This record gives sequence, structure tokens and C-alpha cells, in this order.
Amino acid sequence: MPNAKHQANSLLYMVCGRDIALRCPRPCSSGRNTLAKTRVSYDSFRRLAVRCCFFVCFWLSVICFAPSFAMAATAGSAAFQQGAQAYADGKFEQSASLFGEAARAMPSPGTLHNLGDAEWQCGHVGPAVLAWERAHWLNPLDRNTRTNLRFGRKAAQLDAPDLAWYEVCSAWLPAGWWDWIACLSFWLALGLVTLPGALRWRKADWHQAVAAAGFAIFLLTLPALVGVETRSKLGIVLQKDTPLRLTPTNDAQVIAKLPAGETARFERKRGHYLFIRTVMTAGWVEQGELGLIAGPLQE
Repeated sequence: MPNAKHQANSLLYMVCGRDIALRCPRPCSSGRNTLAKTRVSYDSFRRLAVRCCFFVCFWLSVICFAPSFAMAATAGSAAFQQGAQAYADGKFEQSASLFGEAARAMPSPGTLHNLGDAEWQCGHVGPAVLAWERAHWLNPLDRNTRTNLRFGRKAAQLDAPDLAWYEVCSAWLPAGWWDWIACLSFWLALGLVTLPGALRWRKADWHQAVAAAGFAIFLLTLPALVGVETRSKLGIVLQKDTPLRLTPTNDAQVIAKLPAGETARFERKRGHYLFIRTVMTAGWVEQGELGLIAGPLQE
């Protein structure tokens, strides 16, 4: 005859569907659960730390650079408005000066394009072509700037620059875009290769696909980056009949006279003289007689 303990266990089994002995957890499962919870907590903390680092870096960059950008934009906007009004009134010399001030405060394709228009109206072929080239450097997608360059060179009987294939590719997009595309594609691909293992994420097929695409885009940007670097050495002759010297000295023999707006490629510098190469010849000019299309704006 069953004892009282066995009857109690049988009754509980009928009610709950399992024996009371099965309710007791196994000793080993408690330690396993604790280890899993510790591992999850560590992974969560590491992901939170990475996010906090990105957040802090972003806001530090905003706090450091936003005031200077705002001040430059305010000064450039006022000069731009005054230059546009002077251009509408036919005061082209004043307009060119104001547009130049606005471009030095905050360079932009529109401001440089208008600066070129004002310089052309003043009869300054070299500074006009240089301003249009700088606008095209910042935004090669602007059709009006390309039209002005073709018109100006045709009117002044100037040759277009002779570009290599990788320099032509670099002119498809603004020069600064290639750096961002190369940087983002490289780090995206590298992150998708390394981060899933470091953060113990589950690897997926799309990780490898996106990483392969990122590396492919990075490799395709390399010729364009080389083209940007070599194209930044192009310059425009600023003054009419600029003497091209045989040596970098004041009393050097003049081997040619360059027209204003002529495109030349800067190769090296000695003192305040620059060695340049045009389509037809090569020689030395003074530093102030050549403006680089990727160089700083002069007063």
C-alpha cells in the first residue's frame, strides 16, 4: 500500500502534469545561466561604449567648427549680395572685388562663377578663366560654368588643357567627393569584415557581399584620386604677355610670351619662380603670374 508521500506526489502529478521532483532545478544550470548573463552584459556594454564614442566625436566636431563656419558664411553672404547688386548696376570692377571677398570668406561654385563673369566684363581674361576653372573644380556638374569656359577660350583663342584619362575621370565628380567615397567605401568594407567577429555578431551573407562591393568601389576610386592630385597642378596665366624665362632669374632670357588665360602645368618651384609646362613650351614664371585652379584665392 502506497505511503502518504507517494500519494501526495501522485496527486500533484495529476494536477500539474509533472512530478514535484522535476521542479527542482539542476545544480549545473544555474552556473550556466549566470555565465550567459555575464556574457550578454559584456557585449551590451561594449556596443554602448562604441556608440558613445561616435556620439562624443560627432558633437565635439560640431562644437569646434560650427562657429567659424557661421561667421564665414555671414561675411561671405553680405559681400555676395553687394557684389550681385554692383554687377546689376554695371559696376563690374566693384562687383569683381566684392565677389572675390565673398569667395575668400566662403568658396563656393556659384560665387566663383559670378566672379569669373565680373572679371570677364572688366576685360581680365586670365582671372576670369581662373575663377571659372575653380568653380568647375568644386562643381564639374554645372553646365553654365562649362559653357563659359568654352566661350572664354574660344573668344580668346586659347587651347583647352590636355588631360590624361584618369584626370578626365576625376572631373566627373567634385574633387572633394572622391576622398569621401574612397574613405567611406574602405572603412565600410573593413568594418563589415572585422566588426562581426569582434562584437560577436552573427555573420550573414550580405556582410561579405557589401564588403566586396566596398573594396571594389575603393579600388575604382584610386585612378580618380591620382587624377585629382595631378590636375591640382594645373594653373592659369593671369597677365597678358607674361614672359616665360629660360632660367629662374630676373635677367633670364625670355623664350616666349604667354597670353592671359593660357593653361600650364606646374612642376617645381625655386625661390619665387615656378617652372611650368604648356602645350607648346616650358620655362619659368614668377609665382604671382600663375594661379593654380586648386590653390588659395589671392587678395
